[in-house]
Amino acid sequence: MGRRGLASGAGAVSRVRFAPSSNNLMVSSWDSGLRLYDANASTLRLEANSEAALLDCCFKDEFVAFAGASDGSIVRYDLHSGAQDTVGLHDDVVVSTEFSQTTGQLITCSLDKKLFFWDTNARSVNPNNTLMLESVVGSLSVCGMYILVAVERDVYWYDMRNLTGPIKAKDSPLKHHIRCLHSSEQLKGYAAGSMDGTVALKYFDHGVDTDKGYTFRCHPRSGDGTSSLVPINSIAVHPLKEAFVTGDNEGYAIVWDALSKKKLLEFPSYSGSVVSMAYNYSGQLLAVASNCSHQGAERVIEVDGHQIYIETLRNSEGKPPY
Repeated sequence: MGRRGLASGAGAVSRVRFAPSSNNLMVSSWDSGLRLYDANASTLRLEANSEAALLDCCFKDEFVAFAGASDGSIVRYDLHSGAQDTVGLHDDVVVSTEFSQTTGQLITCSLDKKLFFWDTNARSVNPNNTLMLESVVGSLSVCGMYILVAVERDVYWYDMRNLTGPIKAKDSPLKHHIRCLHSSEQLKGYAAGSMDGTVALKYFDHGVDTDKGYTFRCHPRSGDGTSSLVPINSIAVHPLKEAFVTGDNEGYAIVWDALSKKKLLEFPSYSGSVVSMAYNYSGQLLAVASNCSHQGAERVIEVDGHQIYIETLRNSEGKPPY
């Protein structure tokens, strides 16, 4: 295993994402920049600036990406030329963007409490479907035909084939506000992290065992014999194994075995809070974004420093260590 930093001129990072089938790493940031790196060579391939801060980004494929901005716009980028255009608009800050490889739709959510579905091949600037929510979405994740939406401490499951309502009554896996959510076909479910350092893993199985899953406290820190509550900001699921990594507000990232619930690996601490993480397509690289930040009641409200790290996850035989 090894760690290296990316030489970057980016401002404080909001999201890191690996491309679907390469080691190109996309970074959105609060300084309104979208950047594309070659993670193998640690070099910047593309930089495109927008007019507003970018709070999230996602790939459509190796050639096209999207980002959500603080002015409510959803921006499309050509990753060859850096050209950009506006897909559409929300009424408030866009907080999450997800592209569904299953349906070919872009799903976005905003502080306007709306979930928009965009046909990215159409010329219309209007969404082709809308979901109205009761509260602001804290985290959004797409897995196959499922959309999972975290609102406060509840998770709602939707099926994109029928958006008249959730397919399951609201799930409340955690006692505190959910900060991050990642669903995965590899896990056959989702992992969610909360403000108090607790993780819940729940499965999509709707059979007899409806309580299949578990919760555990994984990020308590103790300096004087008493555990403090450390928010979990990011979760990334390994693309090939039943393992996931959690990153917290004090700069720690830990890899867990989803089946045994055991810690597989704890990385040396980072310089700031872990705000976003992503595995590459093979699971041999892990990108970690670390920001020096001031934490507000609901989200990061001030950011003044950053670093992007690439962890190489190989053992002495060149294989992933877990």
